[in-house]
Amino acid sequence: MPDFVAPTVVGIDDWAWRRGQRCGTIICDLERNSVLDLLPDRNADSVARWLKRWPEIKVVARDRAGLYADGARCGAPDAVQVADRWHLLNSLGEALRHAVGRHRHNVAAAVQIMASVQRPKTGSSTLPPGLAQLRADRKAARRERWDEICRLREQGYPTSGIAQLLGVDRRTVQRWLAAGGEPEHSRPHRPSHLLAPFSAWLEARWASGCQGGQQLWRELQQQGYTGSRVTVARWAADRRAHADSGGAAQPHPTWKAPTRRRCAWYLSRDLDQIDADARLFLGHLFARAPELATTAELAKRFVSLLRGSDIAEFDEWIAQAANSELKSFANGIARDIDAVRAAKTTPQSGRRPDQQDQSHQTTNLWSGKLPAIASTRPSGCLSMTGQPTQPQSLKLHQMCGRTQSG
Repeated sequence: MPDFVAPTVVGIDDWAWRRGQRCGTIICDLERNSVLDLLPDRNADSVARWLKRWPEIKVVARDRAGLYADGARCGAPDAVQVADRWHLLNSLGEALRHAVGRHRHNVAAAVQIMASVQRPKTGSSTLPPGLAQLRADRKAARRERWDEICRLREQGYPTSGIAQLLGVDRRTVQRWLAAGGEPEHSRPHRPSHLLAPFSAWLEARWASGCQGGQQLWRELQQQGYTGSRVTVARWAADRRAHADSGGAAQPHPTWKAPTRRRCAWYLSRDLDQIDADARLFLGHLFARAPELATTAELAKRFVSLLRGSDIAEFDEWIAQAANSELKSFANGIARDIDAVRAAKTTPQSGRRPDQQDQSHQTTNLWSGKLPAIASTRPSGCLSMTGQPTQPQSLKLHQMCGRTQSG
């Protein structure tokens, strides 16, 4: 491009052609907040070839993937590699969620204690026998699948082999193994949009005396309803509970059981930053799982180390975390310690010098989104040969935007 300037500080990350199946590599100019190129694959050799074309590059900010570290080492051996803070904190958040998942039974026990204290005095609804049995059957099926995953794992099957034998996605197997067990599904109640067009008809049939979920479902099918029988049974159970209470609104406890993500967020916060109910919940949780109390302290200390100035304290933190729920995360930090230390001494990626002191305010441990720079419209793009090829690069960039939203 006419105003093109050779990059000196670049950021490297992956992006999806098709999520979970095929990935490419995005390279950005972090000084000018623009996309430089979109490589068609996620490969260390491709990254190395691209970097070799620009010997002016002095800093390479990357995620913690080993292939990008190898590509930067081969393509820009004199450049400083930086493990960018977004990925460090995002990885910490993921490690905390896995820790909570491994203690999900203790979390459930703490939730039960909170629920027993705050349970409403009046009004209670129970699931119909059919729906309760369905949920019990599904829970038993998840338990059987988990037992099968454990058996195949002990026999030495890789994750991909287990997924193929069980007919599930590979990421499901990875997620269950990381959590140490099958998930506990707790779905919040939401009105079905499939039933909305038939609400008046349902109320009329209910008033006429037809109050069986099975019968209502059969008649709804003749009206054009395409949803499941369970959805209708759930509506009938809610309607029956509403009638049993005399039409009065069912009281709900003021405290809502936290999701795994929310629980992990609690662990990362100081006690004065969360409400009284959350502090009480953590007290019950830590009493049953003191390991999570240690994990919470380690997580908060890691964040303070990233913002602090004492680089030597990382070694002490790694030694302490090696015997905690953050062991896997700590091992990854130890393997990439030089790049992690560089994150403390190198200006924040994608920000001008006058924005450095505000960088900690915009970092989100729990966001599932990519860094904002990955969605910035490029002012100019380069091909693998280093020559301007704006139409093709813009086409790839637009594809990248579509796959992110999908």
